[in-house]
Amino acid sequence: MSYALSNHVRNNIVYLYHFKPFLLFSTAITKTPTPKTPFMADYLVNRCGFSIEKANAASAELTHIKSLRNPESVISFFERIGVEDTQIRFLISWRPKLLITSIEKTLEPKVRVFQNMGLSGSDLTMFIIKNRFIFNRSLKSFILPSIDFLRSLVHSDECIIKVLKKLGSYLNGPIKKRMVPNISFLKNHSFSDEKIKKFLLHRPIVFLFKPSLLKDAIDRIEDEFGLSQGSGRFVYAFFAIVSLSKRTVDSKFRIFESFGWTKSDIVTAFCNQPYVLALSEAKIRKGLDFFMKELHYEPSYISRSPQFLMYSLECRIIPRHVVLTQLKSKNLLKKNICLCTVVSLSESRFLEAYVLPYKDESPDVYKGYIHSMEDASRIRS
Repeated sequence: MSYALSNHVRNNIVYLYHFKPFLLFSTAITKTPTPKTPFMADYLVNRCGFSIEKANAASAELTHIKSLRNPESVISFFERIGVEDTQIRFLISWRPKLLITSIEKTLEPKVRVFQNMGLSGSDLTMFIIKNRFIFNRSLKSFILPSIDFLRSLVHSDECIIKVLKKLGSYLNGPIKKRMVPNISFLKNHSFSDEKIKKFLLHRPIVFLFKPSLLKDAIDRIEDEFGLSQGSGRFVYAFFAIVSLSKRTVDSKFRIFESFGWTKSDIVTAFCNQPYVLALSEAKIRKGLDFFMKELHYEPSYISRSPQFLMYSLECRIIPRHVVLTQLKSKNLLKKNICLCTVVSLSESRFLEAYVLPYKDESPDVYKGYIHSMEDASRIRS
C-alpha cells in the first residue's frame, strides 16, 4: 500500500513538472494583483486636491515617508501665512520635497526675512509663489548676501522688494556676481549712481545681461542714432534699446518706412523719445494708422512729438481728441489748442481744463467723455 502510494505521488510530480508553464500562465491570468495607491499619493489627493496622475508623479520623490507629521506641518505653515490651497498645490508640484523640509530650520527663517522687510498678506504669498526658488537656496550664503548687495544699491527694503519681485526666477542665480561687472561698465560710460538705481528699480534684469550685450547697445546708439554719451537722452536710449536685437529694430524701422517715414524721421523720434522703439509693432502700426490716416499728421510732426505713440489710443488719445473736436465745433475754446498739449496733461488737469467747465453749457461733451472713460476702464480690466 505504501509502495503504491509512492508511485502515485511520483506520477503526479512528473505530471506537474511537464505542465508547470501552463499552470503558471493560468495563474497569472486568473490572479492579477490590484494596484494600490501609494501612501503619499493618496494623501496628496485627499489633503491637497491633486489629480491621481499628479499625485503619483509627486509622491515618487516621497517614497520613504512613513509619517504625515512633517507634511501636515508644512501645509499648515503655508496656510498660516496666507498661502491659498491652489498655491500650496502649485508649490508642492514644483518641489514635492518641500513636504519633508524643516519648518524651523528652513521655511520659517526664509519667509521671516521677507516679512521683516514689510511683506505681508497677499503681497507675501504672491512673492513666495513668484520667487519660490528661495526655498532652493541657502539663507546665509545666498539670500542674505544678495539682499545686502541690493541694499547697497537701492538702500531701502521697499526698493529691494521691488527689484526682487521683478527678478522672479532670476533670484535663483548669482545676482552679485553677474551685476557687479555690468554696474562697473555702466559707471565707466557716464551712468551716475542715481541713474543706475532708477533703472535697477525699473528693469533689474538688464543688469544680469552679458556685458557684451551692454557694449553692443551703447555702440548701436552712438553709431546708428548719433547720440553721444554726454546727451541727457543717452541713458534712456540705452535702456530702451538694450533688450532689442538688431533684427527687431530693423523690423520696426520697416513699419515706420511703410508709412512714408525717412530714416531721419525715425532717428529724430527715437532721440526725442527713445522708448518709441520699445513699443510693440502692433502699437506702432495702430498709432501711425490713426495719426497719419485719420488726423493726417505728417511724419516730421509726429517725430518731433513721438509721445503721441506712447499713449493708449482707446483710453487717452481718442477720448480727448473727441472732446477737443466737439468744443471747437461749438466755438467754446478761446484759443487754438493742439492735441499734443492736451494728451500730455494728467487726467485731473484735463478734466479741470476741458471737461468740467463745460458740464452745464455742453452736457453732451461731459457725458460723452465720462462714458468713454467707463468704456476705457472696462478695456483695461
